[in-house]
Amino acid sequence: MALEKTWRWFGFNDPITLEYLAQMGVEGVVTALHHIPNGEIWSVEEILKVKESIESFGLRWSVVESLPVSEGIKTASDDRPRLIANYKQSLKNLGLCGIDTVVYNFMPVIDWVRTHLTYKLPNGGESMYFDMPTFAAFDIYLLKRPNATNDYSEELVEQAKIIADNLTAEQADALVHNIIVVTQGFINGVIDGRVSDPKKVFLEFLSHYKNIDRQQLRENLKAFLDEVVPVATEAGINLCVHPDDPPFPVLGLPRIVSTPEDIAWIMNAHDSLNNGFAFCVGSLSARPDNDLESIIKEFGHRIHFAHLRNTQLLSDGSFFESGHIKGSQNMAELVKLLLIEQRKRRAEGRNDYRLPFRPDHGIKMLTDYNHKYNPGYPLIGRLKGLAEMEGLMAGLENFLDKQ
Repeated sequence: MALEKTWRWFGFNDPITLEYLAQMGVEGVVTALHHIPNGEIWSVEEILKVKESIESFGLRWSVVESLPVSEGIKTASDDRPRLIANYKQSLKNLGLCGIDTVVYNFMPVIDWVRTHLTYKLPNGGESMYFDMPTFAAFDIYLLKRPNATNDYSEELVEQAKIIADNLTAEQADALVHNIIVVTQGFINGVIDGRVSDPKKVFLEFLSHYKNIDRQQLRENLKAFLDEVVPVATEAGINLCVHPDDPPFPVLGLPRIVSTPEDIAWIMNAHDSLNNGFAFCVGSLSARPDNDLESIIKEFGHRIHFAHLRNTQLLSDGSFFESGHIKGSQNMAELVKLLLIEQRKRRAEGRNDYRLPFRPDHGIKMLTDYNHKYNPGYPLIGRLKGLAEMEGLMAGLENFLDKQ
């Protein structure tokens, strides 16, 4: 029994339609109510509109990704009680509609960071790249975040200065736009293309965390979990926290979902199967001291969703997205462990024994260049990843059946 094949779909405006997904052999859809502002209630009526459309193509709504956690919850603002009440009601409504898996993240301000969205690979495909010196140049010399130099080595500050000095005005503007707007706006970003001065607004959001350190952010997450885990349990929903991307501090912000120790802390905050996490290979693998095989072995029973893609790490802390199979991680071993986890659950009689996965991100290739897909979400590149994963799972299942 393979992992459940799912696909991230960005709603009715997504050029990759539900009809395409059915033809591609996708079994489940990963989506959200993108048209509802962060912090507002997802009504049963709006949930059912999407769910019924998905099911009309013989698919199921496997995972909500994401039900956004508003900044006011993360910072414990005065509006937190209202925002948590709305979140709880959305969970209840999703449960009433039969949705059983909900992803969220607790990353302050910015969901994921890349410096290059069109990094050219040797074979001509395009990937996404996080270049540490370029990111330092953005942080120190373009964004001009107060005291940013304190977060980098002297050598890296010098490298960043050289990069910043050699950027044209157009290149500098593009770097700012990519990091603050493009990678965030189409998901749940706090800033989109309508903002006239994104750097100013971005610095404002960062300032909300000036008195919030790692411990305080953990306490704010614990307060959130205290409220929502009992509701999710009653509604029959598995919650999955998404790891930080990248899994180390950026922009002076605390990061609390980056390491096995972080995962253990969150799992222990509520010792319930409904309090789980999303196993994102791409995010966790961008930190060389993370042992992903050990993470599955220790926390596999609390994994409710998997993002399968690979990264290639570089010596200076940079990395690029290298596809789904090849890269710094042994994807075959990781998938084997997830398949073994499924078998354990089935033997234990768990109802949630089948794990959904999606081919996370993808390399732009072939006819992808003729379309304006969201960064990291091309059709052909992800379809290639889906095919690779399906073949890998078929071989591993045959191997495991003979053990």
